[in-house]
Amino acid sequence: MSGHSKWATTKHKKAAIDAKRGKLFAKLIKSIEIAAKMGGPDPSGNPTLYDAIQKAKKQSVPNDNIDRAVKRGGGLDGGAVDYTTIMYEVYGPQGVALLVECLTDNKNRAAMEVRTAVTRNGGTMADPGSVSRLFNRKGVVVVPKSQEGKEVDEDAVLEATLDAGAEDVSDLGDSFQVQSEATDLVAVRTALQAAGIDYDSADVEFVATMDIPVGDATAATKVMKLVDVIDDLDDVQNVFSNADIPDEVLEEIDA
Repeated sequence: MSGHSKWATTKHKKAAIDAKRGKLFAKLIKSIEIAAKMGGPDPSGNPTLYDAIQKAKKQSVPNDNIDRAVKRGGGLDGGAVDYTTIMYEVYGPQGVALLVECLTDNKNRAAMEVRTAVTRNGGTMADPGSVSRLFNRKGVVVVPKSQEGKEVDEDAVLEATLDAGAEDVSDLGDSFQVQSEATDLVAVRTALQAAGIDYDSADVEFVATMDIPVGDATAATKVMKLVDVIDDLDDVQNVFSNADIPDEVLEEIDA
């Protein structure tokens, strides 16, 4: 799940070390293939590919896997990459809205699997446009606070990125989230690098214009299960949500 909440950040980090590591690798590889296909196999001239490669490296995807993905996507090995991007719109428990982004080579399979996962886990498929209007495409860069023995503070992140187009810096506990217009993502990421500040990820995401509070542990558990089941599907690349689950509710669930 992507979004403002600490749940999103925690889930992202846990995904790198839990049993879903293989599926995470597959999604990162797919992102590299698509980026290479759309913008060419040279990361120096393809910012989307550069960011996809950096994200994969930070999740410890082997370099050989990355190189093969670049060659497949760029058509350098004689193979063909033919994925289609599809967005599904979903309502979950308590009116929470979900945008489900798929990269698939089989639309019928993707549609069936998403619909089955949604209906079996307390969600409903929404009409096109009814959910997407609740989100805006934004550039999102996640910056860890602790970097090679030094601590990065909010002022340093703001100073580095403000002139590059940063609109908002959110404190996520052990990291900062820098938000910008989608078109300013590369400029923000580049500005951080120029200032000697590392980042965990730099992606274009769908960010909710208004979060829906989920203050009940039972409802929050249902929302999280729905997101997890959808996110676990092979064709699903990202799940974006407007659920806002307070820390105390997450602690109650963990307990």
